[in-house]
Amino acid sequence: MAAGEGKLSTEANVNSDTTMSSKDYLDPPPTPLLDAGELGKWSLYRATIAEFTATLLFVYVAVATVIGHKRQTDAEACSGAGVLGIAWAFGGMIAVLVYCTAGISGGHINPAVTFGLLLARKVSLPRAFLYMAAQCLGAICGAAMVRAVHGAHHYALYGGGANEVAPGYSKAGALLAEAAGTFVLVYTVFSATDPKRMARDSHVPVLAPLLIGFAVLMAHLATIPVTGTGINPARSLGAAVVYNGKKAWADQWIFWVGPLAGATVAMAYHQYVLRNGAAKHSFGSNHHDVEA
Repeated sequence: MAAGEGKLSTEANVNSDTTMSSKDYLDPPPTPLLDAGELGKWSLYRATIAEFTATLLFVYVAVATVIGHKRQTDAEACSGAGVLGIAWAFGGMIAVLVYCTAGISGGHINPAVTFGLLLARKVSLPRAFLYMAAQCLGAICGAAMVRAVHGAHHYALYGGGANEVAPGYSKAGALLAEAAGTFVLVYTVFSATDPKRMARDSHVPVLAPLLIGFAVLMAHLATIPVTGTGINPARSLGAAVVYNGKKAWADQWIFWVGPLAGATVAMAYHQYVLRNGAAKHSFGSNHHDVEA
């Protein structure tokens, strides 16, 4: 009887090894929702600082491009950066900053991205909360830097880079545009950092920051005429706080509800439709910040 049990056990192990060897990647397990031990690690606070700094730089460069474009256009010195140039400033800066911070914090730089990854159980709730707070504070500091560089008069004159629903567009249309633009971004983040693709296609991890930056670029080209393009609640909040315009505050909810809704749909589509519930049926060793 013991010999028979040993034989069955051996066969089970062989079958298990065969199954594992036929799969060339491991889906990381869901991150614990409340990971108290994480709060005692310096790596969490280092990552939070990285998110603050990256968002500050992103908002500074991107909003400064917007204000600079309007000043140049009014001065008739040149046509300014133009819509394409502004879109490149946003997308290009995201690509650079994701590349720089991916190994430290995962390179979120956007509360909508963090929210999507939280729903997918790729980051814990404490980490997500700290990231979002750092992103919002960094965005406010970045917008304040733009105001300091261009001066209070020109900053206010040209709208402070604040997101508002453009004349001729409805709030419902703006909400849909923000949700769609964020869907493009968050869907790209999940696709470009999918552990299956990263294991099987060696070029995917290298190109991830560039692809995410291109997603931001394309979303801006489609959405700038409608809302100026938020798709990042921290960026919208930072400009609104420093500019402090009545319409910017009245429309602010659109730049939170739209992006968070778009991130939710993108997460569900990738994780549960394309990846067949990968977030629930994952296995392997603990792994944090797999997103980039």
